[in-house]
Amino acid sequence: MALHLSRTSAGPWWRAARGGCGELRAWSQRSAAGPICRLPGTHGTVQSRALGHGPTARGGPWLRTGLAAALSGVAGLGAAAFGHVQQAEMVPKSSGARSPSLEKPEEDELARRCSGFMAAPVTDLRELRRRPGDMKTKMELLILETQAQVCQALAQVDGVASFSVDRWERKEGGGGISCILQDGSVFEKAGVSISVIHGNLSAEAAKQMRSRGRILKSNDDKLPFTAMGVSSVIHPKNPHAPSFHFNYRYFEVEEADGSKHWWFGGGCDLTPTYLNQEDAVHFHRTLKEACDQHGPDLYPKFKKWCDDYFLIAHRGERRGIGGIFFDDLDSPSQEEVFRFVQSCAQAVVPSYIPLVKKHCDDSFTPQEKLWQQLRRGRYVEFNLVYDRGTKFGLFTPGSRIESILMSLPLTARWEYMHSPSENSKEAEILEVLRHPRDWVH
Repeated sequence: MALHLSRTSAGPWWRAARGGCGELRAWSQRSAAGPICRLPGTHGTVQSRALGHGPTARGGPWLRTGLAAALSGVAGLGAAAFGHVQQAEMVPKSSGARSPSLEKPEEDELARRCSGFMAAPVTDLRELRRRPGDMKTKMELLILETQAQVCQALAQVDGVASFSVDRWERKEGGGGISCILQDGSVFEKAGVSISVIHGNLSAEAAKQMRSRGRILKSNDDKLPFTAMGVSSVIHPKNPHAPSFHFNYRYFEVEEADGSKHWWFGGGCDLTPTYLNQEDAVHFHRTLKEACDQHGPDLYPKFKKWCDDYFLIAHRGERRGIGGIFFDDLDSPSQEEVFRFVQSCAQAVVPSYIPLVKKHCDDSFTPQEKLWQQLRRGRYVEFNLVYDRGTKFGLFTPGSRIESILMSLPLTARWEYMHSPSENSKEAEILEVLRHPRDWVH
């Protein structure tokens, strides 16, 4: 069942204007008295505390590289973020399917927080209440809050388009919420999705994990897992406003003896059509500030990882000007890594939204629009040729293709043997994409 978020002609729910403030109201076909999902203002945010960065309990470095191919670089949204760890059929939620209730907001703090989400949590509230301190509960609430906060910020900047909220279920367990804005005033396409899925790992996924050093002891070849994350790709209309991607995720596997393996991954990166030095510095400094709360060595490590990952090898250039990227983080402790991920998620809006506001009304020429379309072609090439999450999702039977391909722009262009003029603005951005820079020192 799809919900739609739109402006109302009257009433307090939300009046959008670029740079303005307001709320979004979600309405359901079930009844006028159905649950209202309002985007959070100042409430419901997650406060982070400093992370004491140090060695793991095992004596190894915090940064580990296992499972990089299985859960890194996920640009496919929703089910795509985890489709490669389970061969499963994704099914849309029907009007007759069970719908988790938000219950009365005054009942407790959890219900109050949930009232600010784009839709009810994927996990039933009763289960979330039973395990308030469990990492699965904490991460699900974090990704739902991140989704709502980013959607609110995008809607306020656009001021015209409405979000479509598509809730889906997975037969084997769990589901997701995909929020899509298309053909707006500022954004050609913006998607912000969350997935919360569980079940048993496929034999192929378990094999991949073991090949990367994880010792997994199964019971009758069954390995229960939980995977969840939030992912977004945003494509503005104006060629002077950059495209943007972020993804933060959590994975947990339970062995036959009850012991659990867990890890986090994610990151964000900026893809401008034209280079703006001030924008690049702002973006990277914001990410560095988030990382520095948890250790001075994190930003340089994850910045380099991002530059290395988003490489379009056949073009010899990066997809954009980078950001941060990390995977398989499982130390020094679950709480400390989670607080690091919180800080990264909270940096999404301040790192990106000011750049869109700054450039969404810039004038541009047909030539600049053409260059944007050509750069989007490169974006498509990376996502379909190199992005590991997208590729695995496309080849997984029963995966949710709409969610996987939601990361692609509405329009793109390819021209034979196109080459920008020497010393042009187009050539300037290509130089940066071929030779990544240090933007913060």
